[in-house]
Amino acid sequence: MAVYLSSGSGSVCIGVYSLANDKIAIIPQMVPEEKAKETANWLKVKLVYTSIANSILAGALACSNSNGIILSKMVKQEEVSVIQSLFDGKITIMDTKNTAYGNLVLTNDKGAIVDPSFSKNEIKRISEALDVEAVSGEIAGLPYVGSLAVTTNKGTIAHPQITDEEKDLLEDVLKVPVEKGTVNCGIPYVGTGLIANSHAGVVGSLTTGPETFIIENAIDVVQEDE
Repeated sequence: MAVYLSSGSGSVCIGVYSLANDKIAIIPQMVPEEKAKETANWLKVKLVYTSIANSILAGALACSNSNGIILSKMVKQEEVSVIQSLFDGKITIMDTKNTAYGNLVLTNDKGAIVDPSFSKNEIKRISEALDVEAVSGEIAGLPYVGSLAVTTNKGTIAHPQITDEEKDLLEDVLKVPVEKGTVNCGIPYVGTGLIANSHAGVVGSLTTGPETFIIENAIDVVQEDE
């Protein structure tokens, strides 16, 4: 799997302002359109060129797998319409106090790990929205799991201080191997600097060669049953 180095409008925090699954990449208009198209081409997906809740922080404010996307009640109808025109999955708008679902949910097409502060009813709705099992969990003793790891349908890369117990939970729920790593020259919050799907990864341009090598191996592990 190829992992591309990139930045948008000078920012290496790719995972904060964009997100991707195996069908789409959501990238805000702060990124030049040609750069956004190039990123979607790398990932082999359709480009959804839009803000979320009038914000450039699409990666923080939304979470998605190939089955569905979760948005906060702050999202605008015109933004939902753009997503609907390009994504055939389920769109769920959550009416809760939480807004940064990209930081609070870690998901692939096989499972989801969610911030333990979510209620049972909220976890159930997240599970239904993404059409996967959703389980409460932490990474490195911290609850904002979406910013602490990136997962694909092939593998997961997580904060280097993830515990063995947390790692076992992620592997059980997400059904892919978990490796430890960093982005952008030592940043452990890998979800802030990396987006990835089953086809490729795009990581902040400050990421070193050794970091990129670890990411490539972590998110491109071929399972025995594939």
